[in-house]
Amino acid sequence: MSESVLVSVAWPYANGPRHIGHVAGFGVPSDVFARYQRMRGRTVLMISGTDEHGTPLLVQAEKEGVAVQELADRYNRQIVEDLAGLGLTYDLFTRTTTRNHYATVQELFRGLYDNGYMVKETTQGAISPSTGRTLPDRYIEGTCPICGADGARGDQCDHCGNQLDPADLINPVSKLNGETPEFRETEHFFLDLPALAEALESWLNEREDWRPNVLKFSMNLLKDIRPRAMSRDIDWGVPVPIEGWEDNNAKKLYVWFDAVVGYLSSSIEWAYRSGKPEAWREFWNNPDTRSYYFMGKDNITFHSQIWPAELLGYRGQGSRGGEAGSLGELDLPTEVVSSEYLTMSGSKFSSSKGVVIYVKDFLQEFGPDPLRYFIAVAGPENNDTDFTWDEFVRRVNNELANGWGNLVNRTVSMAYKNFGEIPTPGDLTAADQALLEQAERAFVEVGENLEHSKFKAAISQVMHIVGEANAYIAENEPWKLAKDDTQRERLGTVLWTALQVVSDCNTMLTPFIPHTAQKVHETLGREGEWAATPQVREVADDMPVEPVGVGLPAKDKTYPVIMGDYTQQQATWQRIECVPGTPLSKPKPLVHKLDPALAEEGPSWAPVVS
Repeated sequence: MSESVLVSVAWPYANGPRHIGHVAGFGVPSDVFARYQRMRGRTVLMISGTDEHGTPLLVQAEKEGVAVQELADRYNRQIVEDLAGLGLTYDLFTRTTTRNHYATVQELFRGLYDNGYMVKETTQGAISPSTGRTLPDRYIEGTCPICGADGARGDQCDHCGNQLDPADLINPVSKLNGETPEFRETEHFFLDLPALAEALESWLNEREDWRPNVLKFSMNLLKDIRPRAMSRDIDWGVPVPIEGWEDNNAKKLYVWFDAVVGYLSSSIEWAYRSGKPEAWREFWNNPDTRSYYFMGKDNITFHSQIWPAELLGYRGQGSRGGEAGSLGELDLPTEVVSSEYLTMSGSKFSSSKGVVIYVKDFLQEFGPDPLRYFIAVAGPENNDTDFTWDEFVRRVNNELANGWGNLVNRTVSMAYKNFGEIPTPGDLTAADQALLEQAERAFVEVGENLEHSKFKAAISQVMHIVGEANAYIAENEPWKLAKDDTQRERLGTVLWTALQVVSDCNTMLTPFIPHTAQKVHETLGREGEWAATPQVREVADDMPVEPVGVGLPAKDKTYPVIMGDYTQQQATWQRIECVPGTPLSKPKPLVHKLDPALAEEGPSWAPVVS
């Protein structure tokens, strides 16, 4: 039986189209990882969806003069199309405004409540004086009362890592309009994090392979752990499923309680849509399943503290004890894989500030693989990384086009011109053997880096082999061998060796640039689907929900999802032998070079500002 791997991907917020900073954090890294795991023969479930509740969506709907559900529907569809266009192989990409999601969220809440980990407290709620609307913690900024850093948010300070409440901030202001919020007494349900702190610390102490930045930040959260509000004064969201609250339209569950439960609810929906209603349990009730969560660094606290605490509380494993709910003992994350920020000219991507490059525009102009390559080789894996058009052009032209594209094109072109097929090699020289062995060893080395989400190191190793192969061709000069009939066997040997290394590199590049990998597969005379692509499907919200929730959305509403059958692809993580005699066709250009002017000017939709 194959190993099972759950790939949980952060839920993009549906208040606007996604920019490349978003997909650099959650999208491309998770897909590279999932594609690699499938190539290793593992059973993968990659899930996510659009996050559609909370105040920011209400604010955006009001700004655009549309109903909030209409806004969510529009951006849900746009995001689905963008992520599918980028080639992200979700087994299910859904949304949080489904009946199943509401019911699953409410089951988690009830389980925590029954076990004593959801407690009612009176607190100070932040209100916008001009609108009377509750302000989300993350939409209030001020000076941190602990370390004195500016720009601390109402839920945490990124500088010192401490959890905060909006009322703690010095000189708090609303990020929406700059006004000073008012604070009023209000009653809410709080997740009793102190009652779960010992179990959380024990779990975190077992995390040995996490990225250092993630583990350090997560451990720091334990220093000042306190109860955290899990309901809000808002009329848009999942109802609180407790008697006396469930019909109160002014109180809903906190969007960040709701959103992280989406990993579970989307798995349950995937099982239903796959015709195997209980299949989700393999990924959630099996302690041998490995689960990886991909996101940007601003979401670490929700995935390394809040979500694990909810899972522990639902299992009854905090200081208050308790029993697991009807969904059973749900598995905690194996690893939280967080990326830093992709910036532009030193600023974090921000739609509201006009510092933005939308995925849709990027795909229309350049296609998916140049962006996927850039994020993998130069993205914000461990440090904030500045995106510039100059660096993008350099990477595409020098590495993808001149390096990889040139290697494929000239190797296949010479083999096609001189043999019409993959040639039969003669005796291998030490140089031939050395290159072949180097490429074969890379499967282990690159694979080891991918296992640990070290994407930069992995793709850099592959591109090093590409460089070695180009140097091998330059040294052996097959164009000269082709002019000497007595060297025909040597010509065939050199070209066969180069073609084998092209095949090897293409396999190892498949998780990173799958669309290009499919073209190379065909260029090498092979047929069929090498690297699978996701599909957008229209489905109805017709799933039976159990246990039945309260205040569920209307039944049978249709919406788009990303799904795909990735089991039929041919891509596997091993050497595929280049078979002599396989017919070749004249290759077409693999990677189109970019106009150097782009580096200086940028495209019309995202020009370089001097």
